[in-house]
Amino acid sequence: MPESAAKSADYSSPASAVTRRIPAECAGLRLDQALARLFPQFSRTRLAAWLRQGRIRIDQRSLPPDERIWGGEAVELDPGPDPSGEPRAEAIDLAIVHEDDAVLVIDKPAGLVVHPGSGNWSGTLLNALLHHAPALGGVPRAGIVHRLDKDTSGLLVVAKTLEAQTALVRQMQARSVERIYLALAHGAVPGDGTVEAPIGRDPRHRTRMAVVPGGRAALTRYRVLKRWRAATLLECRLTTGRTHQIRVHLHSIGHPLVGDPVYRSPRYAKSSPALEGFSRQALHAAKLSFVHPVSGAKRSFESALPADMRALLESLGRSEAPRR
Repeated sequence: MPESAAKSADYSSPASAVTRRIPAECAGLRLDQALARLFPQFSRTRLAAWLRQGRIRIDQRSLPPDERIWGGEAVELDPGPDPSGEPRAEAIDLAIVHEDDAVLVIDKPAGLVVHPGSGNWSGTLLNALLHHAPALGGVPRAGIVHRLDKDTSGLLVVAKTLEAQTALVRQMQARSVERIYLALAHGAVPGDGTVEAPIGRDPRHRTRMAVVPGGRAALTRYRVLKRWRAATLLECRLTTGRTHQIRVHLHSIGHPLVGDPVYRSPRYAKSSPALEGFSRQALHAAKLSFVHPVSGAKRSFESALPADMRALLESLGRSEAPRR
């Protein structure tokens, strides 16, 4: 197990700069070994990363992790204003669909970031998981094995042990985890279909993904559930799990998700008053199935459409009759 995942204490960080002195009995040790004794609440992996980032200075100098020390050196540890590498436990409500000793199934609301990242170093699902089950500090990424975009709602599974995480990751790699989404797409999608197109970083807009030659293989199957003039309710099944996959694939066939601020199209700017003002992509992870990593039984879970998407469909239904 990587040292970064070895201790729940890794998910803490000093609130401000700390100055200490390496004890004489550490003479002859590697610097990262001595620091691990001096700061046992942090893993050697985290301390080594801080050394490389210049956040730890020895006698006012930056030194590599494998430097041998004499003992008595002054250590200045300053994690900086952003302790992004050490998420903290935070008391955030979780909608728990299922929990046992091996797995958690969460119904994530729209607006909740799954993992800390640029601009979102706290208030994430990971922070909430560390508060709900502190032992998850000993599992890489607090047991998270797949993600949902911030503004996508619905189901995801979290592993509570290393063994469960390994089993679920293998299922993900084997594409045996079943994930079904409900999506409201702009326009009248003519019928059921499949999009098999590689996804990679958009060469013109680096913050977006796109269908690009040489991208990672991606396959989405969709089925029409209800069709209106201005929009179509789809059931989407993921065979692969690429970043923004459903959003990118539907955009690529000319039917971007309603409310998607990134992959929107000017073509649908004023397609229906009922669709205007919906402030997130209309995408919900409605069904999730996997083989339980301990019992070996197939487990399936469902999540009803959240209130905002239900209201959106009701508004659309009032404004125009469904088409066949």
